[in-house]
Amino acid sequence: MPATIIVGGFWGDEGKGKIVAHVANTDKPSIIARGGVGPNAGHTVEIQGQKFGVRMIPSGFVYKPARLLIGAGVLVNPEVFLKEVEILKVADRAKVDYRCAIIEPKHCEFDRSADHLRKIGTTGSGCGPANVDRVNRIVKQAKDIPELKNFLTDVPFEINKALEKGDFVLVEGSQGFALSLYYGTYPYVTSKDTTASAIASDVGLGPTKVDDVIVVFKCFPTRVGAGPFPTEMPVEEAERLGIVEYGTVTGRRRRVGYWDGELARYSAMINGATQIALTGIDKLDKECYGVNEWGKLTAKAKEFVERVESEVKVPVTLISTGPELSQIIDLRKEKL
Repeated sequence: MPATIIVGGFWGDEGKGKIVAHVANTDKPSIIARGGVGPNAGHTVEIQGQKFGVRMIPSGFVYKPARLLIGAGVLVNPEVFLKEVEILKVADRAKVDYRCAIIEPKHCEFDRSADHLRKIGTTGSGCGPANVDRVNRIVKQAKDIPELKNFLTDVPFEINKALEKGDFVLVEGSQGFALSLYYGTYPYVTSKDTTASAIASDVGLGPTKVDDVIVVFKCFPTRVGAGPFPTEMPVEEAERLGIVEYGTVTGRRRRVGYWDGELARYSAMINGATQIALTGIDKLDKECYGVNEWGKLTAKAKEFVERVESEVKVPVTLISTGPELSQIIDLRKEKL
């Protein structure tokens, strides 16, 4: 059975955590694997009023039967990983590829002290410097860390074995398309590619084994830190609309913009999107808050969804109507 990849379409903070958690609960994967950069990305999942901000463990941890794997392409901070394992109580399910590169304290220190990186708006989590050491072939790997001994595995082997058995595998990316080292707003980008192709590579998944790519877009895109933001709105306008958000990892206030159809279409093209998950429809129209059926959306919301499909040329199949995991409209069976 082919796999599904979920990635962000703008500058991150699109609500991928919730979408991953929903798909995990409904489609019941045997494995949820994490690709992407590392702990510089935070994914938030809200269940029954309780918020979980995860930086290492896959957001689909809410689906308890699934094994939670971190691909070889991901940078691992052992301290962050072990803390999340303890908090989320997933020691029996969480595994790290033995080839993962390790973020050490020296990487974090350099990340926070380098003037150039500060101007770009780095999170200070050590990812860029650790990737430099990886390229220089001097970085430590997970197999070199005693504290990770009980969590080591071969992620590509596990994923491909599960697919051969006919199991469903869900792969989640981190950051967003416009932060890609290759395709983003360079130099205000992260330290590697963040597209679906890169995420598949991170976990050892060949392109012929990917059936769906779900790209997550926000009705009002946001961005943390410096860098170009063509559709950015004034802070006063964002506050008038009730859009005041803060980054999961840094706590920095997010810049807010209007919908960018041109960027969304380009992002969907390079990611090979087969579906769109649209979040924040309740920010567009407060009457849509918590709605669970297409027919109950307002005319304004429906028109916006149709506009997105027209501009991006990809069907919208998931619509988030609030922060809670239960506040979602799932159109996949209707539209596909």
